[in-house]
Amino acid sequence: MNTRFVLINTSHAGNVGAAARALKVMGFDDLVLVAPRWDNVLRREETIQRASGALDVLKNARIVATLDEALEGMTHLCATAMTPRDFGPPTLAPRQHFEAIRGAGHSVAFLFGSERFGMQNEDVYRCHACLSIPSNPSFGSLNLASAIQVIAYEWRMALGGFAVNDATPPVQFADAQQVKGMLDHVEEALVDIGFLDPAAPKKLMPRLNQLANRAAVTQEEIHILRGVAKAVLARSAQADSKTNR
Repeated sequence: MNTRFVLINTSHAGNVGAAARALKVMGFDDLVLVAPRWDNVLRREETIQRASGALDVLKNARIVATLDEALEGMTHLCATAMTPRDFGPPTLAPRQHFEAIRGAGHSVAFLFGSERFGMQNEDVYRCHACLSIPSNPSFGSLNLASAIQVIAYEWRMALGGFAVNDATPPVQFADAQQVKGMLDHVEEALVDIGFLDPAAPKKLMPRLNQLANRAAVTQEEIHILRGVAKAVLARSAQADSKTNR
């Protein structure tokens, strides 16, 4: 689905760079600036620094003089504004609206106003919906780049999102034999230091067995616990050796 992000009268170069980064992270690359404060904003140092590697988005971005040019080819327009209007398009949460339009085949444009004044009423009135990001009622003002990131994320998720790649290797759980071997080793250490009376063990070892089961210990954790038991036995042997001298 064709998606475009339109920034109107943006005044801070850093926000343009951060917007490019936000788009690239979510897999979008169509960025259009309408009459920004700086004619060379796409090449300014602050813009490039804040883009943090999203230079391809900046390279493909366009600067136009009017909103009409920016909206060419777009069939569904979404304003972003937190201030209620006396009339105009319905105000909706992004997730709610995106569920309704994601399969409609529209070319969607998201419009963002200037950092200081937001969107002009006449621009909002042109839109099919006015998106309002649910936020703290007493402090709902988001930085422009932050708002773009939220909208880009919600829209990407509505379109199916990206798979999450597990950064950790698969867990290798200990089998019953490994758990028993560890418990036998621990039992030996507990007996050696006098914590467990082998003549009256009660239910200590079965309880430790249940503890290990609930913890779903891994093979690596078994090695650690057996290492602890080994160290306890070694230290106990050293103490006995000194006592017998």
